[in-house]
Amino acid sequence: MQKSFACALAVAVGTVLAPGTASAAESSDKEHAALAKALAAAKVSLGSGLTTAGTAGKPISAKFEVEDGKLSLSVYTEKDGKFNEVVVDHVTGKVAKSEQITEGEDLTHAKSQSEAMAKAKLSLSAAVSKAVSANAGFHAVSVFPSLKDGHPVAEVSLHKASEWRTVTEKLE
Repeated sequence: MQKSFACALAVAVGTVLAPGTASAAESSDKEHAALAKALAAAKVSLGSGLTTAGTAGKPISAKFEVEDGKLSLSVYTEKDGKFNEVVVDHVTGKVAKSEQITEGEDLTHAKSQSEAMAKAKLSLSAAVSKAVSANAGFHAVSVFPSLKDGHPVAEVSLHKASEWRTVTEKLE
């Protein structure tokens, strides 16, 4: 009796959750497709963007993204306890704009990323280089640090053709 109830419950939960899961996956696939198409126009690598943004402070995360139909390379930096979002032009490699992060989810993420990078011995650029070297033909799309069991790591998202993967690199 217990086993059949557990099976019925699993089927019911699966039926309720499956549609949301499918649409989330479809949404992610559409976002990946749009980003992959836009990345073809990028002349600057994620690693180069990290280096450029480093003039505004220590890079604590970076990502290519599509906003309003346009490709953007956004790098969060930290300097003297203040956080900035530095947008690097994906064609010229120069800083397009820099804005201080002062509130909301962006500030929460920046503080968490800064905490992870404070314990790191390797830079995000080094983590990106290591990930790209170990995955021939792939290009880095984003890098986000975090603490796993108290140790700093970087999650690096990679892209090649229609293939996507995320690898974890140790930062110590």
